[in-house]
Amino acid sequence: MADTITHRRVLTIALPIVLSNATVPILGVVDTGVIGQMGEAAPIGAVGIGAIILTAIYWIFGFLRMGTSGLTAQATGAGRSGEVAALLTRSLIIGVGAGVIIIASQALLFAGAFALSPASAEVEGLARQYMAIRVWSAPAIIALYGVTGWLIGQERTRAVFMIQLLMNGTNIVLDLVFVLHMGWGVPGVAWATFIAEWSGVLLGLWLCRDAFRVPAWCDWPRVFDRERLVNMAVVNTDILIRSVLLQAIFVSFLFFGARFGDVQLAANHILLQFLEVTAYAMDGFAVAAEALVGNALGARSTASLRRSALLTSFWGAVTGGVLALSFVVFGPGLVAIMAKNVPVQEAAGVFLPYMVAAPIVGVAAWMLDGIFIGATRTTDMRNMMILSAIIYFVAVIPLMAIWGNHGLWLGLLLSFVVRGATLGWKYPGLEASASEPVRAA
Repeated sequence: MADTITHRRVLTIALPIVLSNATVPILGVVDTGVIGQMGEAAPIGAVGIGAIILTAIYWIFGFLRMGTSGLTAQATGAGRSGEVAALLTRSLIIGVGAGVIIIASQALLFAGAFALSPASAEVEGLARQYMAIRVWSAPAIIALYGVTGWLIGQERTRAVFMIQLLMNGTNIVLDLVFVLHMGWGVPGVAWATFIAEWSGVLLGLWLCRDAFRVPAWCDWPRVFDRERLVNMAVVNTDILIRSVLLQAIFVSFLFFGARFGDVQLAANHILLQFLEVTAYAMDGFAVAAEALVGNALGARSTASLRRSALLTSFWGAVTGGVLALSFVVFGPGLVAIMAKNVPVQEAAGVFLPYMVAAPIVGVAAWMLDGIFIGATRTTDMRNMMILSAIIYFVAVIPLMAIWGNHGLWLGLLLSFVVRGATLGWKYPGLEASASEPVRAA
């Protein structure tokens, strides 16, 4: 696109994603609240553990969203409408194929999940009922990663918000009907989510209908072009490795925190919710960076690329500052709401300053992730994530030995700083790539 990069354009892309992300926790609350009306503990645990297992399995394919957005943004910026349409087809094939594989291997996947996370016989039985229904929407939810990335790459984030609103709204209404009105219990929650996920992908395909008017969407030699497929595979593999390492840092954080007792562990868990809010808010501006930087790179405009990076990072920094101030003002009250246990409240209060610092020290990491995804400089992302993970694991052990749980939080914030600093070091190479020749469509 030849449009000027403005603050308005950045906010137009970012705000629908922020609003979309804000609806996600509401669905979890409704799911839990509705099933909780049954008056038994096992159904709540079953829905919780079933959702966690399926989310973890689907999360493996989350790279499809980020990889597709960067590639689509570049093809859009270069004016290659044929390649834009072909990218949608490729992402749908990957998504549906991955979903079919999950359905075919469900017995093995579920057995492995319960071996790693055993539950009571009653909870496991109900969870298996839940997952046996929901797994049939695997092709829909994974294909939707590709659809979402494709829409983001064209700055169509309002469409993404519409999809999320339909899915969550449908899920909530059907939860109420199937569980409270019809008394279906745990299977009712599963059917509600199953229908919502298929509704979401169908709306997504309808919103992408313009792509199916371009003959290239079914130009199979183009869709299965070896060079393009290899490039897509490399991009997605790099993002997968980066995401696995990032997840390893957070999982290890929880495991390390368990060393300091139940009170500290509970306090850490509560404070991580603040970090989740930060990530959701920052995600909107990181997504704006993906779309605008990819578009500028596709158009081979170094000036537009630099302005895209600067404006999205400016709004990311403003958001980080607002969040930090909000945590100072409202943090103690929110902790009191989330934890009625006084020792947990007190422990969370001690470590709350780390949550005030996180949006500030982490803004570079979040924003540069979006910038590098848009530019599909995923090898740099992967390598800098490897370096960040190594430094985190090397540093966190002695930090904990010296300062206990303070050392654990310092180690986590250090990983943000290192990731931001190392990607910042690589940024000049990203700008230089805007002037490199690109292969014609």
